[in-house]
Amino acid sequence: MKPTLDITLAGIRMKNPVMVASGTFGYGPEYAELVDLNKLGAIVVKGISLEPWGGNRTPRMVEVPGGLINAIGLQNPGVKGFTEKYMPFLRNHDIAVIVNIWGKTIEEYTEVAARFDQVEGVHGLEINISCPNVKAGGSSFGTNLDSTAKLVAAVRARTRLPIIPKLAPNVSDIGAFAKVCEDNGADALSLINSFPAMAIDIETRKPVLANVSGGLSGPAIHPIAVKLVFEAAKAVKIPLIALGGITSAKDAIEFMIAGASAVAVGTANFTEPLTSLEVIDGIASYLARHKMKSVQDLVRSIRL
Repeated sequence: MKPTLDITLAGIRMKNPVMVASGTFGYGPEYAELVDLNKLGAIVVKGISLEPWGGNRTPRMVEVPGGLINAIGLQNPGVKGFTEKYMPFLRNHDIAVIVNIWGKTIEEYTEVAARFDQVEGVHGLEINISCPNVKAGGSSFGTNLDSTAKLVAAVRARTRLPIIPKLAPNVSDIGAFAKVCEDNGADALSLINSFPAMAIDIETRKPVLANVSGGLSGPAIHPIAVKLVFEAAKAVKIPLIALGGITSAKDAIEFMIAGASAVAVGTANFTEPLTSLEVIDGIASYLARHKMKSVQDLVRSIRL
């Protein structure tokens, strides 16, 4: 009997547990000629703010051993621009659509969430809590427990959609941040976001990126991400979406054994756009080989 791959995560029905991560797949049309979107479990679209945002100055991306540092700066067309330009396209596909949202204040986050509550075809909201809180001196929402709690609770109060905070990795206790999100109304968690990093041109002795620093993603962070997923899974009961350096089915399966209910392929989309489809096939093969009836049998199955 063929193993079943379909899941329901935070009330969102998906044909399999494999997504594409925010910021690595555009809004869908950019990859549609290369990847059959209808085969994916979900697409997490590039971060959307209340109004259009131009992002950072260039250069804003650099390859490093084992990964990529980016400082795109969340460039996006805003809620209205995204809804008008991209949602008609996404509604024509059989795929769950999760919108990554961000703001500079709690008020901006909640207004974005409220507006998407009225948009047909949006199935959930991923909350990028790694953004700087301009009212708190620029510190990240996601590295302060109190700020995280207030932000998640405020967004929860403004939308009926499932909310999925995307956790920052650079915290002392990922379990504590996972738990405070759960306690304040999160339906699931996405982890991890990229790691703060920088690169220097030794000839000019200047930072490579115009923004000086950026976020490190790719295979280099995968083992760290696995540990953080494992720690978060011990702290909460809500489902986890794991991302961080997935280049193969093995990486995805490792995340699921550690505690994730679903996974998201990110940086690999830049080098091999078909990675997500290969991961889906690889998970199915693994389940059959190990005589598992459902992908659910993998989740939190680590043997200690």
